[in-house]
Amino acid sequence: MSFGKMNTFVDIIDRTQIKDSDGFSTQTDKIIASIRAFREEKHGSKKWANMAAFTTADAIFKFRKVPGIQVKSGMILTCDTGRYTVESSEVFNNMYVEVIAVKVDTSEG
Repeated sequence: MSFGKMNTFVDIIDRTQIKDSDGFSTQTDKIIASIRAFREEKHGSKKWANMAAFTTADAIFKFRKVPGIQVKSGMILTCDTGRYTVESSEVFNNMYVEVIAVKVDTSEG
């Protein structure tokens, strides 16, 4: 994948639960990386038709692997079109990460 195709700026966010001294837990977002990525929105191509297992997926993100960071389900990706929850991620060629993500409604958080 060429660097020119990676024209979307993405923040990888990890949500963590923090308990305060009174025992109440709050959820915080921590940006663990800001990267450039290739984003493909859902459309009627043959590739998306073959992804029947991911019927709720709205976008695919492809980016270079960040050393020391493992992208897992439940993490959040943010970009200029909104927030996306990671459904699945896969490392290929030990160099790139492909993430299948679901767009988060603004009413959900």
